[in-house]
Amino acid sequence: MHSIKDSILVVDDQPANLKVLLSFLQAHNFQIYIADSGTRALNILSKVCPDLILLDVMMPDIDGFETCRRIKGDQRLVGVPVVFMTALDSVEDKVAGFAAGGVDYITKPFQQVEVLARIKTHIMLRKREQELEQALTEIKTLTGILPICSYCKQIRNDKGYWQQVEDYISQHSAALFSHGLCPDCYKKEMDSFLELTGKAKHPPTDAGESAKPQ
Repeated sequence: MHSIKDSILVVDDQPANLKVLLSFLQAHNFQIYIADSGTRALNILSKVCPDLILLDVMMPDIDGFETCRRIKGDQRLVGVPVVFMTALDSVEDKVAGFAAGGVDYITKPFQQVEVLARIKTHIMLRKREQELEQALTEIKTLTGILPICSYCKQIRNDKGYWQQVEDYISQHSAALFSHGLCPDCYKKEMDSFLELTGKAKHPPTDAGESAKPQ
């Protein structure tokens, strides 16, 4: 079975840059989308949600900073890491990129080894973030007020049906159950059993002695 490829949207208005990145990244088993402008990038992003975006800063229609701001304004795309590609290396430009929502910079002319390392790092970090978000979501499903029967201890689920506590928790968490008796319940069960079998002990007459049967 083939694993699902990580996907990258590459946005650059220079055909030569797109050609080099397309060939290089496809050789490393990434699924690639390409756009030669901010407008076309946003159009592609209305249909797909890539794992990472490589975004050129200097583009004729909408520059990279504005494109990034629009991407981060879409709740569906807000978590997708954006890595800027630029020949600009001033502190002001880098600050502007981070303020727009970018997570990193690759300076042109770029080195392929560096590009690959940064891509892999940010995709891995995003996946870890998604795993944490999923774990927190699962934890939150067991918060709040749960209607529970005071007699049989069943829980009413969100569809209005009553379930055993074990069933409900199993469906809303990764917990597994083993069954046993706590000391108090064990004593009650044993006392009940002895009572039924006529073997119940009478209270002792004095310390250390048991009462003789009448």
